[in-house]
Amino acid sequence: MTTVAVAPLNKLHRPLLVLTGVMAVLAVVTAAGIFLDPRVLTGAPIWVKPFKFAVSLAVYGLTIAWMLSVLPRRSRVGEAAAVVIVAVAVIEEAIVVLQAARGTTSHYNQTTPFDAALWRTMGVSIMLLFVSHLIIAVAALRQRIKDRQPTAPPTALNRTEDRSIAYGMRLGLGLSLLGMLAAVPMVIPRGDLAGAHSVGVPDGGPGLPFLGWSTTGGDLRIGHFFGLHALQALPLLAFLLTRTRLGDGVRARLLLVAGAAYGVLNVLLTWQALRGQPLVKPDALTLSAWAALAVATGIAATLVLRTAKRRPAVLG
Repeated sequence: MTTVAVAPLNKLHRPLLVLTGVMAVLAVVTAAGIFLDPRVLTGAPIWVKPFKFAVSLAVYGLTIAWMLSVLPRRSRVGEAAAVVIVAVAVIEEAIVVLQAARGTTSHYNQTTPFDAALWRTMGVSIMLLFVSHLIIAVAALRQRIKDRQPTAPPTALNRTEDRSIAYGMRLGLGLSLLGMLAAVPMVIPRGDLAGAHSVGVPDGGPGLPFLGWSTTGGDLRIGHFFGLHALQALPLLAFLLTRTRLGDGVRARLLLVAGAAYGVLNVLLTWQALRGQPLVKPDALTLSAWAALAVATGIAATLVLRTAKRRPAVLG
């Protein structure tokens, strides 16, 4: 059975596939560096950042390649934007790896003219990535994704899964843009600093294992990370919902509830960080906000499910 969730390999965007492969190999190499290179930078093994960037870019590239492949009509503008994403990703990772090899930081580093030039290049690259991602999001929004089984009649039943995946794609693309915007406070100069991840404490202090998120102050990387991975989380939720017996309209409304909750939580995480508060030490106000979001989401989901009309699931 062919569904929009599974695209033929030959339809996947080749430059993005190459990017995914290269970053996967680089992830293995930098993972080895974590154990073989004893150097530590800002409180973490020096190759942790290149490793995390490589993994993130591999997952990102594969996700965007899949999204472009399931559009019913080829989007040349979207494909061109994807090529820009590939170029930007290569530049970003190259700078991160180069600076790690030199034993210095890649972000906010203006120690020498060379370091400052690399940091400015990363800033331009980030802007190009945002614009390119936005172009792909608009391309996905403009197309009606309703791929059908090749042998089945064009009924509402065999279009259900595709509609659900389309909701997940669009929500994921939109919310990941919000995640990118959550990084803006990181690059705002603070006194003598060109920017920082942490709020209220210096970068490089005590942090969560491997992730490095500050446990003594706010950390803007949390909202950024959470928002970016809406790109995978929402389509995955959509796919899982297509494996239930819930009707088309119910699944769509559940995705809207989940998307709204995801977006609000992203804002809350960034708000918490901006207040200089660690993720693991929320105060009463933060806990109240989280609880209110959980209750509102639970009520909304319950109301949606009460309208559910059970019918046979569409199984792949």
